[in-house]
Amino acid sequence: MSYAWTDTEDIAIDLTEAHRGVDPLSVRFTQLRQMVEALPGFEAEPGHAVNEQILEAIQAAWHEEVQDDDAHGNYSPVQPFKPED
Repeated sequence: MSYAWTDTEDIAIDLTEAHRGVDPLSVRFTQLRQMVEALPGFEAEPGHAVNEQILEAIQAAWHEEVQDDDAHGNYSPVQPFKPED
């Protein structure tokens, strides 16, 4: 399955799985963009630029997904994102 920038829910689910324990609200938009582009199912649509509004929607959906996981007993401690050097 592939998805693009506007598929915020799918992106949020994959970010939750790929980055367990990361606090979505600690991730800068530049980092978030790189994280999304690195997801296996992500394919940017030609001519569809990403902007702050889209990244904010992705971050909010990711945060909600993490909160849902916590509420359903899939808790893992949330820590600030620290990019690898």
